Amino acid sequence: MKLSRRKTLALIGGGMVVAAATSATGFLVTRTPENALRPWSLAGSYNDARLNALSFALLAPNPHNLQPWQIEMIGDDRLRVFHDETRRLPETDPFDRQITIGLGCFLEQMVLAAGADGYSVDLALFPDGPKGPIAEAKFNKGGKPDALAVHILDRRSCKEPYEARAVPPELADELRLIADIYTDPTKVSSLRKLTWDAWMVEAMTPRTMQESVDLMRFGKAEINATPDGIDLGGPFLESLMLAGVLTREDQADPGSTGFKEGIKIYSEMLQATPAYAVITTPTNTRQDHIDAGRRWLRLNLATTGSGLALHPVSQALQEYPEMAPHYDAAHAMLAPGGGTVQMLGRLGYGPTVPRTPRWPLKAKLIDG
Repeated sequence: MKLSRRKTLALIGGGMVVAAATSATGFLVTRTPENALRPWSLAGSYNDARLNALSFALLAPNPHNLQPWQIEMIGDDRLRVFHDETRRLPETDPFDRQITIGLGCFLEQMVLAAGADGYSVDLALFPDGPKGPIAEAKFNKGGKPDALAVHILDRRSCKEPYEARAVPPELADELRLIADIYTDPTKVSSLRKLTWDAWMVEAMTPRTMQESVDLMRFGKAEINATPDGIDLGGPFLESLMLAGVLTREDQADPGSTGFKEGIKIYSEMLQATPAYAVITTPTNTRQDHIDAGRRWLRLNLATTGSGLALHPVSQALQEYPEMAPHYDAAHAMLAPGGGTVQMLGRLGYGPTVPRTPRWPLKAKLIDG
């Protein structure tokens, strides 16, 4: 969560913020967490085709930026991808459905990057059953590039208000080859309400909100040291931290001014949404979760190539008791004939947003 994500306390303590920024200008202008962003510049710089593909794959979107993948290199042409089970969201994702979708995004980006490098990938999902590796991949020379691969380094999840202009029908039709796209004003209005109501349930349920707070990284030092989770960085937010206005404790306190201001800003963001993208599957198996992630990654790259922004707002799809009414409403609205809604996202024209921190590739290699 950068300044561009929620602008958490943008209207709070203006005098203190200006004073803090003024008195620490030299400090604030160096607030970019270069170490945490270095994996973006290193992508594609490896001689081993597998490492090269993985260096792009680790830039894939994933829930709360947990980066829940581990990789075992095997021989000179294979690898296995595992779910790092220390990286879970037990309160909001108790069945690891969303985490597995994130692993599907990782696998698809790996395959796309390999193709761009002239390699095909034979991918076997759950080769040892549901308790073993997520996938085993064999790299073969002779792969063909996919046009979507050129957008990997530009892809973002844009958590900002979108412009008040419609998604053109021709673009919506192209994206419908990957996902269900909703642009009808009546349906969009209903989805705005659903996403807002569901977000409020997560924010106002102490244990689910605390799950996010525990994953917040405050400022450059924390982000560089632990380049996962929800990053709160940049000159503006760090000036708030210096002034004592932005604290971890306030982020978990619904009575604090900061928390209330965050709700207001998040509401404005969710309301500024002209269209939605939805991915459903006929059933709800681990295979479905991987497939949904692969489709979501392709959708995100396709929207990037079209100049559109995409932002997952899947709180209504989470599977814990307080969310059940909104889960049921989402399925009645988006999958009335049956099946499971796996992903729900805002779609529209948004601003360019910064890259998200990542762990270096070596940190994700087993015995690496």
